[in-house]
Amino acid sequence: MNNLMEDDTELVGMGLRVSVSPVQTAFYIILVFMGILGNATVVGVIGKSVLLDRGGGRNSDIIIINMALSSLLVSVMRNTLLIISDLGLELYSSKEWCQLLMGVWVWLRSVNVWSTLFLSAFHLQTLRRVAPIGNLGGLQGPPRTLIVSLGLIWILNYIYSIPAHIFSTSGDVNSTETLMLVSSTTRPLLGCVWNFPTGYSGLAYATTSMVIHETVPIILMAFTNLGSLYTLYTHGRRRSSAQDAPVIKRVPAERRAAKVILALIMLFIVSWGTSIISVNYFNYNRGSSAEFLLVIARFANIIFIALSPVVLAVGHRRLRSFFKSFLPH
Repeated sequence: MNNLMEDDTELVGMGLRVSVSPVQTAFYIILVFMGILGNATVVGVIGKSVLLDRGGGRNSDIIIINMALSSLLVSVMRNTLLIISDLGLELYSSKEWCQLLMGVWVWLRSVNVWSTLFLSAFHLQTLRRVAPIGNLGGLQGPPRTLIVSLGLIWILNYIYSIPAHIFSTSGDVNSTETLMLVSSTTRPLLGCVWNFPTGYSGLAYATTSMVIHETVPIILMAFTNLGSLYTLYTHGRRRSSAQDAPVIKRVPAERRAAKVILALIMLFIVSWGTSIISVNYFNYNRGSSAEFLLVIARFANIIFIALSPVVLAVGHRRLRSFFKSFLPH
């Protein structure tokens, strides 16, 4: 028995299974469908306005579409499969499919993080320009820099996800988790588990993931939002300056946009910050609260995806108009 336990502890990515109550399952299903319907609506409504806009659409709208699309893909490619697993349908994949899926899951989650940061950074840059970025001077279509930046987010995060493709495999009915990556999975799905050569290499990759894709973006988001609020404050004190008229006329609208983006980033920080604390306490300390932490991390990972469309619907003019059209007059 002792030898068996020692063998089990050497398996990286296998070990602890968490039971899920019917109430938790129902709540998770609601959040997943909120994320799918909400982000699909954001992509459809704002995407349509961008396509119909002769100027190519507002740049901020294109960034919002990119963020919502990454959230939608995470929900469809992973969270819906988690629901199927919760409902009791056990599905298992081959090693090749597991490598593909684990790589895709890490890729999409990482893109979602950096797309959210990009929205915050873009708004700060907009506020600091004398003439806010937009379709001024007859600009046709989004600037090349914006498209290249969004493309780099997808390409660089794809490169980061390559180890997730290499160091994963197909487990069996008893496969569970002893190592979690913040950017990816909190439990096995379709029998797919991590298969790092050693526990040290697994923790090294998890730590790198935490620093590059969780801690650094959250810190940068906090600074960019504080910078946006400070810039709006200084603009508000210079309303009487004719030299800054292009910006001052837009201060009320930019302040509303800043509030929406601030709410989004605060939601992200709370959601992912909770996940980071839970996952890393689990990875490095364990203890009697490990199972509870896995439940917390699971819901923390879905909160931002589910509620970010609600925040956008409150602050985005086209989304508000879309939802108002469904209300009785």
